[in-house]
Amino acid sequence: MIRIYGITQSRAFRPLWLLEELGVEYEHIKLDYRGDDLNDPGFRVLNPNGRVPTLVDGELMLWESMAIDLYLARNYGAEEGLWPDEIAGEALTWQWSFWVMTEVERPLLTLLMHNRVLPEEKRDPARVSRNLGVLQAPFGVLDRALQGRDYLIGERFTVADLNVAAVFAWCKPARVPLRDYPDLNRWLVRCLARPACKQAQRL
Repeated sequence: MIRIYGITQSRAFRPLWLLEELGVEYEHIKLDYRGDDLNDPGFRVLNPNGRVPTLVDGELMLWESMAIDLYLARNYGAEEGLWPDEIAGEALTWQWSFWVMTEVERPLLTLLMHNRVLPEEKRDPARVSRNLGVLQAPFGVLDRALQGRDYLIGERFTVADLNVAAVFAWCKPARVPLRDYPDLNRWLVRCLARPACKQAQRL
């Protein structure tokens, strides 16, 4: 059976959402990065970095949320329509998955920390302002890519949409408005309204 380590309030949300979309049987081991769970020697055998998520599928032990999602979608998601049908779609899936990690995740996570997570006395308004500025360009890129489209690749929801939307899901708790990006916002609302996403949020 597939085992996934981590909690929803971490990057483990991404593979948890995907596993719910796939409908495959899995075991969820709720290791919390905020305590000592990740220092357990047994877990360090699976992931010597001491990070979540971590996936175990048979003999395979896999780290990194995007690698886990791409593996799960390719291995289990073709019949569900979550993996693209052609090599061009696969390439675009890699593109968008890498893009959201390199262009969006770090500045958006910084905003989440300084707008919501950190105690008031540790929040830095300058970092908020700077990272809001940084995000304008990639937000514009995604908004334009979604003009006249419901999904990033083809005519259906795929792992590309899931991987990007799972990062953009931080916008609301980070208090990042999307009113200037109507196509992005429309797409994100649709993605986050999926029943599998709602179920993963409850885990």
